[in-house]
Amino acid sequence: MRALDIISKKRDKLELSKDEITFLIDGYTRDEIPDYQMAAWAMAVLLNGMTHEETAHLTNAMANSGDVLNLAELNSIIVDKHSTGGVGDKTTLSIAPIVAACGLAVGKMSGRGLGYSGGTIDKLESIPGYQAELSTKEFISQLKDIGIVLAGQSLDLAPADGKLYALRDVTGTVPSIPLIASSIMSKKIAAGAEAIVLDVKVGEGAFMKTFEDARELAKVMVNIGKLSNRRVIALLSPMDQPLGMAVGNALELKEAVLTLRGKGPEDYHEHCLNIASYMLLLGKKANSLEEARIMAQKSINDGTAFEKFRQFVAAQGGDLACIDNLDLLAKAENILEITAESSGYIAEVNAQDVGEASVILGGGRTKKGDLIDPAVGVMVYVKIGDYVEKGQKVFDVHYNKAELVQNAIDKLKESIKFSEQPVQPPPPNLGVIGM
Repeated sequence: MRALDIISKKRDKLELSKDEITFLIDGYTRDEIPDYQMAAWAMAVLLNGMTHEETAHLTNAMANSGDVLNLAELNSIIVDKHSTGGVGDKTTLSIAPIVAACGLAVGKMSGRGLGYSGGTIDKLESIPGYQAELSTKEFISQLKDIGIVLAGQSLDLAPADGKLYALRDVTGTVPSIPLIASSIMSKKIAAGAEAIVLDVKVGEGAFMKTFEDARELAKVMVNIGKLSNRRVIALLSPMDQPLGMAVGNALELKEAVLTLRGKGPEDYHEHCLNIASYMLLLGKKANSLEEARIMAQKSINDGTAFEKFRQFVAAQGGDLACIDNLDLLAKAENILEITAESSGYIAEVNAQDVGEASVILGGGRTKKGDLIDPAVGVMVYVKIGDYVEKGQKVFDVHYNKAELVQNAIDKLKESIKFSEQPVQPPPPNLGVIGM
């Protein structure tokens, strides 16, 4: 078997076998197949696509390119969730403790942010002392002891995905649905998840800008789950405007904790309850969505979700004083208020513009390895459909470097559009795939 023949076959729009895909991925992982051949194959996939069966074979080959966690000793269904990324999307920080407080083990490996979409690990590292890098042994031990762990991506899990993603990033082959789907699902399978809830974002602040592309990605990932003997569903949710109010690492962490205390923004609270409910249903802790939602809300009301958050933060070395007193989290030296320049209904709060404003302030990365400032970011006080008066506050800009502020302000002002006529708010959910 030769890599050249496999590349040529995909170039000619022919279906690859399981053995051919496994040969390619194994050879690339072992550095026996060079980058230039893998790049040619990735471009052929981008242009010609893959069948659902090919994508499932690719996913499993990448998952099996390194360690695959065996969590059978936990005697519990391991449930995971994944968001395709968005602005203000700090849902893992709230959802994981809610679900774990309801008795379902949540073992999740998360990433760092790049560009305007923030990373869960960056938010958690706003807590002084928090250790995101855990060994496989530590990951399993904590999951067994307290039923929840949120860690960074292990280099031992799906190493083929790490190599292929870096190659795609510099060869123009990122926007391929089979390659995106296999990248996401290979890490979930390698991390031992049996049940997975996918939150596929749609809109200006999402990777998938159109509903059609988001639905296709969701279908492919759900199908991979079925072919890999995992229970998977995908929720389609809008990301034209930021989720919640906070955009920025410490600001988002604070909002997530407040939500666990029952004091979060309504849209964010509702979104967390929705995803948590599907996780509890998929993990067989509830017999219906209604029952699952009652369980999730109860964990907030009785404080057990917040206590579970404290428990895993302490287990991973985080300073609980900053959780019990959120004022101890990193704060920007300056806060600038931005007001509405006219009266009217809010027709748009462009999520990508708001996210990019936070990056300009130092709250995100434009390339891997950039240092971030956990204190900076943006608070958003309006939603699509709201009526505002001229002079009403619409944003607070939290900043430390004055020379960065004007560019961020310009972005934020561009993000808002007004209408003289009433505007319908976007629906909280756009559909479910796999139920």
